[in-house]
Amino acid sequence: MVAQRDYYEVLGVDKNADTKTVKTAFRKLALKYHPDRNKSPDAEEKFKEIAEAYAVLSDPKKRTEYDSGGFAGVEGYSYEDLFSGIDFGDIFSDFGGDSGFGLNFGGGGIFDRFFHRQPRGPVRGGDLQVNALISLENILHGAEEIVHFARPVSCPECKGSGAKAGTSPRKCEACDGTGKKVTTRQQQKDKGTISFQQISVCPVCRGHGTFIDQPCQECHGHGQIEKEETLKVKIPKGAEEGMSLRVKGHGMPSSETGGLTGDLYVHLNSAPDNRFQRMGKDLWRSETISVADAVLGTHLTIPSLEKDIDVTVPQGTQPDMVLRLKGKGLPDFNTGILGDINIRIRVHIPEKLSRKEKKLYEQLRDI
Repeated sequence: MVAQRDYYEVLGVDKNADTKTVKTAFRKLALKYHPDRNKSPDAEEKFKEIAEAYAVLSDPKKRTEYDSGGFAGVEGYSYEDLFSGIDFGDIFSDFGGDSGFGLNFGGGGIFDRFFHRQPRGPVRGGDLQVNALISLENILHGAEEIVHFARPVSCPECKGSGAKAGTSPRKCEACDGTGKKVTTRQQQKDKGTISFQQISVCPVCRGHGTFIDQPCQECHGHGQIEKEETLKVKIPKGAEEGMSLRVKGHGMPSSETGGLTGDLYVHLNSAPDNRFQRMGKDLWRSETISVADAVLGTHLTIPSLEKDIDVTVPQGTQPDMVLRLKGKGLPDFNTGILGDINIRIRVHIPEKLSRKEKKLYEQLRDI
């Protein structure tokens, strides 16, 4: 491994950190870099690094061997040895086992996905993405949302063959059903004969390998139809802006028989709200008051995500002053700690004055 980082540095903990601190640090980083919600190109490698660091530092025996011998002290462990004793599902149990919103933290699932080679087999179908706008109230409490999307599915009439029911596609004789044309030529060299092979798309069937003499009337010979679907998705409390939830097996079908269907990613964004602007877990709002109210103080009725709040604006409030309503914002996704509602005060300066108003302002200036 090139440029392998110290495990304590990876988790951001001190070498004297207790087991609880190590577990908390791992959990926070794992949620941040899990590839199901972090689409950075290096997210999966970072996640592996974090999980490996936790596997060593959470086990007293392995940690002692690492402290005394560094990476050499634990190099004899296979991935099976490192992770066999860790119950990832238990670590994230308060999120509902698999985290409750599509991030797979189950022990076997996460191990197989990130630390084992995937078995060879038919090509997996592509992934789909659908965007969902979530109200601030549903982000506050968590909720179930219905998402609508369309995807191609195997035609039920012809079972995906593209041929009319009761018939079958006819194999291309030119390529023997492979869809490829192989041309071999030989060239004499000083030391013997060299054979060259050129593989190209079969010009007769254009790479399909078969001909459909009687196309299916339902899918017109394509073997797939587009289907409108609805799906209920669980939105976690404090869902972050731009978070993606993975729904297994609801993506594109495989192009090969027996291949796995891809996944659906539900991309979350906060729905526009004329009351607030969201910034992380905090909500921001502007209120405009008069000069007199800024000088003398006043009361405002401010909306929140649950009920209106009476707010006192103190005497001598300055333009752009921020009043904070602590704990009235959104929950932090990782910690659950509530953010704030921040009210930025704007002071309206009148552009036109009546004679009486002008006289009063002049009197104030003289004073």
